[in-house]
Amino acid sequence: MQQKEEAQGQSARAARAPLSDKVYTALNTRIMRGDYAPNEKLPAEKDLAVAFGVSRPVLRVALEQLRAEGLIFSRQGAGNFVRVKREPALGYTPVETIADIQRCYEFRLTVEVEAAGLAARRRNQALLDEMSRALDLLSDATGSRLHREDADFTFHLAIARASNNQYYAETLKALRDHIYVGMKMHGDALMSDGAVALERVLEEHRTIFEAIRAGDAEGARAVMQAHVSHSRERLFGPALFDLSL
Repeated sequence: MQQKEEAQGQSARAARAPLSDKVYTALNTRIMRGDYAPNEKLPAEKDLAVAFGVSRPVLRVALEQLRAEGLIFSRQGAGNFVRVKREPALGYTPVETIADIQRCYEFRLTVEVEAAGLAARRRNQALLDEMSRALDLLSDATGSRLHREDADFTFHLAIARASNNQYYAETLKALRDHIYVGMKMHGDALMSDGAVALERVLEEHRTIFEAIRAGDAEGARAVMQAHVSHSRERLFGPALFDLSL
């Protein structure tokens, strides 16, 4: 009964979500996973509106959000283009070794745990809805015995944004490629372990969301720390690299 009510609640939230949010999420996902290359022109507004089944004013709200986040830019009379991929402002070097992935996890345990605590205190409904939509994508993928790195990252980025401290969100954006490497390897490991492992990770994400939605800052920190730690353990096992100099 409880699971049925939760599923109905998720469907109701999805139905209430503005159409522009759904279009934004879909385009954001396509850009993040590389469906559109840097400097590539997006389809014409009229074509996108038809493809998504929305009016052009609704589409323009979604495009404006992408533009405000620096994911696209406009050329007068020419249309909308994917922004050239910039070097991370923080200057992180590329992932070169497995030890670098371990270092990334170590850093995430510092950044994302505190971001989750702040998100529980400062989140708004729009960002809760963004997390919920990412969870729905993860749930659908889990039902298909898949792991979606794009939805996983979108969920974590929404939490960083909900901290209302741009340094957390910008740090995650700068680390996107680094985090994706770990998420891809982690996802492969999950799928090799079967449905139970995928369900367990989905439940970890749901637990984080519930703590943030409830405004439980300490609980959000604890479950985020457990989630990132478990992810690292599932990937590396009990034997981590000795990173001593």
